[in-house]
Amino acid sequence: MAATGTGTGYEAVIGLEVHAQLRTRSKMFCSCSAAYFDAPPNSHVCAVCFGMPGMLPVINSRAVDATILAGLALGSTIPPRSKFDRKNYPYPDLMKGYQISQYDEPLCVGGGLDIEVDGVPHHVRLERIHLEEDTARLLHRNAPHGEAYSLLDVNRSGVPLMEVVSAPDMRSAAQAVAYLRKLRLTLRYIDVSDADMEKGSFRCDANVSLRPLGAERLGAKVEIKNMNSFRAVQRAIEFEIERQGALLDAGARVDQETRGYIDATGATVSQRSKEEAHDYRYFPEPDLPPLTISTERVARLRAQLPELPDARRVRFERQYGLAPADARLLTEARAQADGYEEAVALALTAVGGAPAGVDAAHATARAVAHWFTGDVARLLHGEGGERALADTRLSPAHIAELATLVERGAITLTTGKEVLELAFASGERPAAIVEARGLGQLRDEVEIDRVARAVIAAQAKAVADYRGGKPSALQFLVGQLMRELKGRADATAAAEVFRRHLDGLPP
Repeated sequence: MAATGTGTGYEAVIGLEVHAQLRTRSKMFCSCSAAYFDAPPNSHVCAVCFGMPGMLPVINSRAVDATILAGLALGSTIPPRSKFDRKNYPYPDLMKGYQISQYDEPLCVGGGLDIEVDGVPHHVRLERIHLEEDTARLLHRNAPHGEAYSLLDVNRSGVPLMEVVSAPDMRSAAQAVAYLRKLRLTLRYIDVSDADMEKGSFRCDANVSLRPLGAERLGAKVEIKNMNSFRAVQRAIEFEIERQGALLDAGARVDQETRGYIDATGATVSQRSKEEAHDYRYFPEPDLPPLTISTERVARLRAQLPELPDARRVRFERQYGLAPADARLLTEARAQADGYEEAVALALTAVGGAPAGVDAAHATARAVAHWFTGDVARLLHGEGGERALADTRLSPAHIAELATLVERGAITLTTGKEVLELAFASGERPAAIVEARGLGQLRDEVEIDRVARAVIAAQAKAVADYRGGKPSALQFLVGQLMRELKGRADATAAAEVFRRHLDGLPP
């Protein structure tokens, strides 16, 4: 990518360090609960969390398994030996004055992710995935008279934290965001992390440098911290590319440093000079033995891997005859993909499997998909929220039944939308709603013809417009009939009734 807003062309070189809290019941090195987010301050703590002298850590084996599982999903190699190290730095939220992390022998090495931006595929390599403990939280406050102070909540200290380090393979902010989205999707699919950026369980540091187009040597690396959304990552990287490009154009030097992102301004600000590995004085953690990762353990974890998003998307296109866009939407969350497949199976059972062959089965599967990606998605994302199907009164069985009612012609598509709204609110089954409210499709041709003639008599202008060569007027007339009949007539059949009258065709 050529840096924009500068007089000279530069290539942005971007690498990301993503910290994902792991979904475990207890912390990394003690038995305290890891569910810190809504807990009262300093309520999930012990002497190990506080870093008290003489306390010995004990490795959380579930966290180790979750990290290996992530590595397998991302194509990493799992070395037979790994160890923990002490990373020394003096921040006030680091209870021991050091962090137990991993340095030269991480749990996972290599791997990568395939992403796509504007239809262009791109591969991002991974350097490593390692396991460490999270820090405590500093909560900054202002006193009534303006004095600033900070509070320390130790609940988060020791929560298992997996760090995924990419190679500097990204060349734009858009690629960085695509990589983050794909990584978050993968971690959620394998259920090792909720990867919620708003809660801080999926955090990103970006390393950004510029170099002249065509150059091989990397420029000075700037690390950007304090980003808690995809939008923040995009804005921060774009700002940093502009800032570094302007410095280079002016003949100035880009300093290697750590910068923070200010969401209110979209700018980055200097925080401190960038540390190197030797600044942390890594050395092996003396209180923890090295880990031996057996081939049997790796094989057991590999067998637990679910079908991953890319493979599932391709299968949905092939097995269900879905368009790529629909397959992508349906596989954006594992629970949604599971719900869709359950609904398709129920719908196919309701119509007798695939009585007319593969084409009929694909038609049913596509009909179910359109409910999931259309009206159901609208309801799930309504009112500014984002819910999963399991969090509502709607189920895959509801959607399968609804799709079947429409496919069989028992109700119209318009009525189906109304029934969905009622089922979403009440949890009633669609067939029961249709029966109780008399919403079945109207097949009385005499009644439809009567209402059509009444609409023609009442809508002289629309009739004149249609006869004057405006086809859209016909849709208006059909809409009036559907309103009168509360959506229970077939729109295509109604349009034919109007054409018969207005074009002078014989009844």
